[in-house]
Amino acid sequence: MIYRRKTYKILPEKAKLFNQFFHDFLLPIQLKNGARLTGRWINETKDEIVAIWEYDSYEEYIKIEERVKKDNMHKLAAEKLKTFGTLFTSSKQDFLNPAGNYHFPRHTVTVSGYITNKEGEVLLVNTFWRTDTWELPGGAVDEGETLDTALCREILEETGIEVKLHGVSGVYSNGTTVTIVFIGSYKGGKVMPSDETKEAVFHKLDSSNIENFVTRAKYQPRVKDAMSGRYIPYEAFKVRPYELLNRMGDY
Repeated sequence: MIYRRKTYKILPEKAKLFNQFFHDFLLPIQLKNGARLTGRWINETKDEIVAIWEYDSYEEYIKIEERVKKDNMHKLAAEKLKTFGTLFTSSKQDFLNPAGNYHFPRHTVTVSGYITNKEGEVLLVNTFWRTDTWELPGGAVDEGETLDTALCREILEETGIEVKLHGVSGVYSNGTTVTIVFIGSYKGGKVMPSDETKEAVFHKLDSSNIENFVTRAKYQPRVKDAMSGRYIPYEAFKVRPYELLNRMGDY
């Protein structure tokens, strides 16, 4: 393993804006192309931010950076940065080698939603980093979030609509990523794209045309499973004190 330490000298009054830019652009494009974020820190005076990325080797880092620079989202990030003005005054990076192995097993948890409207159409999005396929809206679960809260937040951010969730239709494991798919329905709001989505629309889907829209094989079973209409109960709890926050999936 090798680690890349990226240090940014920032303007304290723009720390919040820098964080937004990082989460909306810098983080997704790096993760998409294979980098792994170990952590990110800001000092007490809020004028320096450090991010540490993990790679299998220096050669792998070079390959990832080449993919990043060719990615369309890299161009979008540069254009977006211009609208923010000066977010950081300088940046530098260096590389670190591990002095021991202190890693513990870790998975990324994501959520997706099979959301339908009154006409039975399914909400699909086309993102900037997977332009070759339509997919169910969703994203990563933030620390401290319940699965249902994370999905409602992600769908609102990506498509502009509010949804009601009914239950879980499937759980899918892909390497170190676990995805939970919910079935839900349109509640309110106007469908529109976002900084993450090129398009967000309701499409009429059935078994005969799924592959015309959802072109990536790993996403197709998730849609087909949800399309069956079957789901299982889901509960969310908090601890200290123990309390049931939400339950869904009871027919």
